[in-house]
Amino acid sequence: MLAKTEERKPQKGGGKKRRHPGEDGEGGERKRRGGKEGEKGQGEGGRKRLDALSVGYFRRVGERLSEGFEDNEEREMFVENVLIEVKGKAALVALDQTGSITLQRLLPLSSPDQVGEVLAELGGETGSDFKTVSCDRCGGHVVESAVRQMSKWTESSQKESSATTEEEEEESCGVLEAQVLSLSQVVRDNCAEFIKHIHGSHVVRTLLHVLAGCVGPPRTESRPGAKERNIAPQLTDIEIPTSFWYELKNLTDTLMDYINLSVTDAISSAVFQTMLTTCHRKRPKLCKQLLKRIMEYLTSRNAAPGVSPLLVFLKDQAASRLIETIIQLSPKSLLRDLYKNHLKGHLVDLALHPIANFPIQRLTAASAKYKVFSRLFDELIQGLEAILAAGHMGVIVQLAESCAENEEKQEEMMQCLLRAFHCAEPGSRHVSCLPLFMSLLAYEVYYHSDTAEGNTQTEVPLSSICYHGSRLVQALARFKERSILLSSLRTLTPADLLTLATDPAGSHVLQALITTSSDKGRGKILKRLEGQYVQMACSRLGSRVLEAIWNSASVNHRQSIALELVLSESQLRSDQFARHVWAKFALSHFMHRRAHWQEIQTGESKKRKLFSDILE
Repeated sequence: MLAKTEERKPQKGGGKKRRHPGEDGEGGERKRRGGKEGEKGQGEGGRKRLDALSVGYFRRVGERLSEGFEDNEEREMFVENVLIEVKGKAALVALDQTGSITLQRLLPLSSPDQVGEVLAELGGETGSDFKTVSCDRCGGHVVESAVRQMSKWTESSQKESSATTEEEEEESCGVLEAQVLSLSQVVRDNCAEFIKHIHGSHVVRTLLHVLAGCVGPPRTESRPGAKERNIAPQLTDIEIPTSFWYELKNLTDTLMDYINLSVTDAISSAVFQTMLTTCHRKRPKLCKQLLKRIMEYLTSRNAAPGVSPLLVFLKDQAASRLIETIIQLSPKSLLRDLYKNHLKGHLVDLALHPIANFPIQRLTAASAKYKVFSRLFDELIQGLEAILAAGHMGVIVQLAESCAENEEKQEEMMQCLLRAFHCAEPGSRHVSCLPLFMSLLAYEVYYHSDTAEGNTQTEVPLSSICYHGSRLVQALARFKERSILLSSLRTLTPADLLTLATDPAGSHVLQALITTSSDKGRGKILKRLEGQYVQMACSRLGSRVLEAIWNSASVNHRQSIALELVLSESQLRSDQFARHVWAKFALSHFMHRRAHWQEIQTGESKKRKLFSDILE
């Protein structure tokens, strides 16, 4: 089967790959040698390694996998042939970088019993070898990939239901199930070593997911050099055998015996975070028990007299992340107890701390819908200016977002912000609040005014729009009373509005304020935007804002926008961004069949209003 690989030309860029000595060896020759050559290579320190011929073979297998297969039969035959080569030296292959990458791509194409056989060889007769492979930078990825194939537990039975009996189906996946349980037993026997190891800990986290009945995206899919977004991985629920239900309880009980590591070691802390989030999703009752036990441990440690030990843990890098997860998953009673017995009177100090301010953000978000939020707000608002001065804008933004959910404190939040940015008194300064909020600059700094009685008569071009300032205004735009913001927006010059629409952070602000305004208020803003629509349409960000405005605008407002845009037809049609605006707004139709265009727009407007009434 591998002969097809030798006949094909290397893929694009293949010529630049480093060639290993003996890489030109044929696959048939490898089979005749029975893989014995693979056991002769010795690395530094006497560690067995794959020989050059085997490395070349698995490199070519990877290239063949990239080419794809014409049908399932060809794929199954290829997988079977490669696994024959792997047999007897699975550990050597898994611990080699090239072999590991190839196995990670091959296992998802294998049947559950084939994956189970690979795992069985990796674990050895007693399963004790799992520790060595799992705690290796290459081998750990292979074990993770193999464990993740439990997602096929029901898929395989659905595909083969017409040709096999239930007993045969269970037997097919029984090998893999048994090996996953064996791996879990090894983890429980060597728990401390696994959860503290940078590679072994990832195996434990994947094992927790699978035992609970969900899988996340494989780690190998992340692109080198890509920006890491601070978002939780998307989990997919899978069917699992009953044995996993009980094994998850056993594994979590063992992990809880090492809870002390979760507050001293960052790697171990990540394992406990995964345990909590996974159980919260699939085993809520078990999650509540775990949350209670962890909180009992954290609050029972020795600290200074009269000081809660949580105040120490919140300032620790490893422990604070675990506490963040606990706060996010805690029920109302636990949040209330956390504030009343441990954090009351200390929120401002914690919000000013470079590490502890993050758990305070989570607490503010988690308590938004509960009565305890009012007490949290009253305490934090006292230190608003100090928090601003410390640059911990995440706390301020989250406080505003929580106020958007909890209407009780909205007016007080707005007044405190006006005072903090020195635009509360005199009242004439209110109209300057929007540029100040977006730039996070006080009135005197933004307008270069040295006197307390400075006014806004001197116009300053809009500038210094920052990410957190944008987030703050977007949160304030969701307040029930936002007339101050809209009044400030209407005082901006057309040039400032264009700057706002084409700025990476400011465009979100303009979109939020316009789309949430009434028809009358929106009309006043659009009046000031006249003459800027063409430049907005030709901007990557401005075109998106223009589309959002269009979607929320009345027919009359749409007609005004269209009248301005059609005057620059050639410019819009040739621009990479504006041509999409031209098509979506049906401006060709507007030019040649205006009555029909207006009829269509009126129908869309009525339909949109009908749906909005239903949703409300």
